[in-house]
Amino acid sequence: MKSKRRLEQAAAVLIALAVWQAAAAIVDRPALLVTPAVVFMKLISICSSPDFLRTAAFSFVRIASGFLLALAAGCALAALAGSFRLVEVLFRPFIQTIKSVPVASFIILCLIVIGSEGLSVLIAFLIVLPIVYTNVLQGIKSTDRKLLEMAKVFRAGLPKKIKYIYLPQLEPHIVSASSVSVGLAWKAGIAGEVIGIPDGSIGEKLYEAKVYLSTAELFAWTVVIILLSIGFEKLFSFILKRLYALTGRSQRWISQ
Repeated sequence: MKSKRRLEQAAAVLIALAVWQAAAAIVDRPALLVTPAVVFMKLISICSSPDFLRTAAFSFVRIASGFLLALAAGCALAALAGSFRLVEVLFRPFIQTIKSVPVASFIILCLIVIGSEGLSVLIAFLIVLPIVYTNVLQGIKSTDRKLLEMAKVFRAGLPKKIKYIYLPQLEPHIVSASSVSVGLAWKAGIAGEVIGIPDGSIGEKLYEAKVYLSTAELFAWTVVIILLSIGFEKLFSFILKRLYALTGRSQRWISQ
C-alpha cells in the first residue's frame, strides 16, 4: 500500500515537472519562467554556498519557534477557555481580531514595534495562535462527558484526566491544527522577512532575487522554503506521534 502511494506521489511530481517544462518552453522568456533544470542547477549552487546553512537556519529557527510558541499558548488558552466560560468570552474578540487582520498589517505594525530581527517569530506566532486555539477549544468542548463522569466517580486527579481522557480526545484536533498551520506559519514568516529584510534570512535572499530579476534564484529559494516546511511538518508529526505513543496507553488507571 505504501509503495503504491509512493509511486502515485512520484508520478504526480513527474507530471508537474513536465507541465512546468512545457509552460517554460511555450513562454520562452527566462526572465518570467525558467525551466526545472535551470532551477535545479541554481539550487545546487545555492546549497553549496558557504552561507546557505546559516541562512536556512536563521529562518527555520525563528519560524519554528513562532509555531511552537503559538502551539503551546493556543493549547493553554484553550484549556482556560474550556474551563471557564467567562475566559472564552473575554478571549473571543482578540482571537477574532487576529484571524481577521491581514498579514501585511501585522507585518508592518510588528516591524515598527520590534524591528526586523524577531519579526518572523511574531508573525508565525500570530498566524498559528487562532488556528490552534480554535481547534483545541473545539476538542475540549467535544470531550466525552461520560468519560469525565467516570473519572469523577473513580476520583481520578487532573493529571490522569489530561493523560487518559483529554490528550486522546484532542489528538485529531491538534494534528489537524498543526497540519494546517505549519504551512501558513512558513508563508507568513517568509512574507515578514521579505518586507522586513532581516540580515541573513531567506526573505532577504528572495528580496535580492527580485531586485536583480534573478528568476532562477527566486524559484530555487522557493524550493528551499517548500522543503524546509515539509521537513519541519514531517519532523513535528513524527515527534507528536511518538509522544502520543508514549502516553496513549489504555485506561488502566480505572482498575488500579
